[in-house]
Amino acid sequence: MENQTFVFEKKNYMMLIGGIVLMVIGYILMSGGGSDDPNVFNPEIFSFTRIILAPIFILAGLLIEVFAIMVKGK
Repeated sequence: MENQTFVFEKKNYMMLIGGIVLMVIGYILMSGGGSDDPNVFNPEIFSFTRIILAPIFILAGLLIEVFAIMVKGK
């Protein structure tokens, strides 16, 4: 049996996991804010967390993912 080699190093995989965690946090922050009654408007959907903070987390996670894939090992 040949010696197996991985595509990435441990730090790449850790960065990939970190990026995924950031994106999941962003999607969790973006969820909710709806109304049970369709005739009632809930202004909570336009909160700072859903409009500004959650997309920042998602974009940061995506940037970390791209960086983790592009960075070269030893």
